[in-house]
Amino acid sequence: MALAQIESADQVAQITRLRTQIGQMQRRPATPERNPVPAPLAGLFPSRGLRPGAAYTLSDSPSLMLALAGEISRSGSWCAFVGMPDLSMQAAESHGVAVDRLALIPSPGVRWLSAVSSAAEVFPLVAVRAPRAAAPAEAARLSARLRDRGSTLLVLGAWPGAELSLSLSEPEWRGIGTGHGLIASRAVTIAAAGRALPSARRVRVLLPGPSGAVEEVPTARRAHLRAVAA
Repeated sequence: MALAQIESADQVAQITRLRTQIGQMQRRPATPERNPVPAPLAGLFPSRGLRPGAAYTLSDSPSLMLALAGEISRSGSWCAFVGMPDLSMQAAESHGVAVDRLALIPSPGVRWLSAVSSAAEVFPLVAVRAPRAAAPAEAARLSARLRDRGSTLLVLGAWPGAELSLSLSEPEWRGIGTGHGLIASRAVTIAAAGRALPSARRVRVLLPGPSGAVEEVPTARRAHLRAVAA
């Protein structure tokens, strides 16, 4: 019983700290028509970017979440990450996330929806690892907040009424050689499907590429893959 009270008090304190940080931030600038995404992924989105006020679901892939967040962070915007206590700040920085424009609430517990709602008041991008599926009514209330404030939500997990769902498949690590060597990159197929698209879209990219960011698969490699598929 005492442990539950301590955990509950800690969760409330985390929410309070987040609200305080939000209150200390400057007024948010005008909402853009879209938030940028890495160029190799732009074709997956109807507007070639993330739409303010919309929610997107991702397969449980921190690398994809960080790639999307990094592009927005590089444009000068703030981000908030909720429910990710094990997230590596080194990995976040390697994808372009500016840690001095990042708010973290790692363990909100049962109040995770409240934390996301508070963050959406100010931050252009909020990412959350959902500990459970949100009920339709909960998702509807938060979606209204997102539209009102112009925030974009990335959910590692399911989300009712999401704009698009993004998934990763067919991973292929490169650079290992015949049992030795350093890993240089990972090729993956990213697929997008949802109400915003008449049909699913797919793209093969390096995530990460040799630079650590999302990169296009080299032309010679794409030709080889097509020849193998044929």
